[in-house]
Amino acid sequence: MPELPEVETVKRGLAPTFEGARITAVDQNRPDLRFPFPDDFRDRLEGRVVKALSRRSKYLLADIDSDDVLIMHLGMSGSFRIEKESDTQSPGEFVHERGKDPKHDHVVFHLQTSGNESARIIYNDPRRFGFMDLVARPNLSAHAYFRDLGMEPLGNDLSGETLADLFRDRKTPLKAALLNQKLIAGLGNIYVCEALWRSGLLPTRAAGTLATRTGRPTKKAHELAGHIRATLEEAIRAGGSSLRDHTQADGSLGYFQHAFAVYDREGEPCRTPGCSGTIERMVQSNRSTFYCPRCQG
Repeated sequence: MPELPEVETVKRGLAPTFEGARITAVDQNRPDLRFPFPDDFRDRLEGRVVKALSRRSKYLLADIDSDDVLIMHLGMSGSFRIEKESDTQSPGEFVHERGKDPKHDHVVFHLQTSGNESARIIYNDPRRFGFMDLVARPNLSAHAYFRDLGMEPLGNDLSGETLADLFRDRKTPLKAALLNQKLIAGLGNIYVCEALWRSGLLPTRAAGTLATRTGRPTKKAHELAGHIRATLEEAIRAGGSSLRDHTQADGSLGYFQHAFAVYDREGEPCRTPGCSGTIERMVQSNRSTFYCPRCQG
């Protein structure tokens, strides 16, 4: 399943075409994906203008001029491609073949862009684990998808102080706490492993150890907050991890996976300068955790 950097990459790829465009028609080629589409899905979108495209956690949000929000989730294998009059190709280098089979083109948005160009944004999803929904903007924060989501990990809101506040007195393993979407929204397995390695913190360490007895952040809390932001931002700049089926909105695949220091590197030498450790793998909450037992403590 794509993680936050992949979803952010897709958002940035779609935005120049989607934002400001009028949806002239919607092809809905099946009644459901992971969940059924709203009964009036096409009627509420056709003829409307997309005012803005944003991301909350791993959801894409298209604000429509009717005060509805189109919610889109990529699931396991969902991807978008953009076709325009001036460019009907999908540019970019390919590491793995992307989904092109038209039988998996489940939703097609026909657009008149802000530049008065005809375009199509096509959602392809072989496994059909993604989904789309429409929610009135005033009701969005209370919706079941969003009401329990924690803070976003990008930006200055995530700090050593906030980590200390969130994790104080928690005995749960640090990795599990970071993956708790009610605390921090959008962090996923890959980038948590990478950020913990950069911070020299064991995934099994108690989350509460990032706060002192008085609740103040430790030095490691500040370091971890910085490394989380840096890891995510570097992955976004690289276009994501390109694991399995994930593709960017322009059809290309990201290359951040070549910079993985620990993820999926079991048995390889640790990349920390001066460390003679070997990357190990363990299972936490049914997910693979990769770490160096020598330099992470």
